[in-house]
Amino acid sequence: MLLPCITYIHAFLVISAYHLCISFIYFPRSMVNCMTSNPTSRVALVSCRNAFTMVANLSLYGIALLIFTLMHSVSVLVQYRWIAYTAISIGCCFVVAFLIGTKEPGLNQPSQDKSLSRISWAHWFKKVLYYQVALVYMCTRLVTNVSQAFLAFYVINDLGMHQSSKALVPAIIYVCSLVVSVMLQETRWSGWRLKNYFSAGAMIWILSGIGIVLLPSRMHNFMYVLSITIGAANALMTVTSISMEGVLVGEDLNGCAFVYGSLSFIDKVSCGIALYILESYQGSTKISENQELAYGYSVTRLGLGLVPAVFSLLSAIVAHTMDLPEARRRPLVEPLLA
Repeated sequence: MLLPCITYIHAFLVISAYHLCISFIYFPRSMVNCMTSNPTSRVALVSCRNAFTMVANLSLYGIALLIFTLMHSVSVLVQYRWIAYTAISIGCCFVVAFLIGTKEPGLNQPSQDKSLSRISWAHWFKKVLYYQVALVYMCTRLVTNVSQAFLAFYVINDLGMHQSSKALVPAIIYVCSLVVSVMLQETRWSGWRLKNYFSAGAMIWILSGIGIVLLPSRMHNFMYVLSITIGAANALMTVTSISMEGVLVGEDLNGCAFVYGSLSFIDKVSCGIALYILESYQGSTKISENQELAYGYSVTRLGLGLVPAVFSLLSAIVAHTMDLPEARRRPLVEPLLA
């Protein structure tokens, strides 16, 4: 009895530490509003962040491939342990470089700026836009996280693809997200464009979700095409939804941490509940046979296709009800990239 208790306590502490670290990661994201008040520059910074997130994901694949190649004689547990050690070490190096080497640009006349006055957290609960942005961001994270959780099971169990597809399909999604994130940096942004680009990403995900639900196993190679559309949709929805948070904050810079932190909390709780519900029905499968094709409506298939499509539709509807204010530009004392 003692050993299982120690194991559970250890797992609880590790997971708690992980989520604590993840929470701190969202504070640098809130710095975007402090760096510039130009809406186009804010979206460009968010898209740049999303692009480097995809680079980090692809780099992790490279680290895993290197570890698997050099340490093929050891157990899988040791291999994944070294992957974790390597990734954490590299991440710590970048964090130190960021803290030491990044110079924060200043704004003109900071002492006279109302954005530096302290804002109560209750201030945000009085804004309708806060709930709209929270719902859009929560749905976006549900789309990306739920689909990512069921992707490997879908390509192997439902489509019967080769084991290498577990790595190849996510890699294609990350590469496409990287490309789209870089392209989004060249666009001049406004509230109208944010809503329309987000809706475009949601519609692409809805079509991709329909394709996932209906895709028969004998046409499994079509999943590579769907990976391209999923990657593009993820980038469009993620960049624009995070940018909507920046529009919500506006010039109330002291509210950045609360807005980004509270929306991150809502996102994690909702994703945890959704995954718990879906995985509790993981074993049930209903097969509908046609004369030529057999479509498997497993929980994995529905979790990857139907659930993200429904949340994409809901988020697109909410996004079109938003009244996003246009930000007033304030120049920086020093260039952003100086």
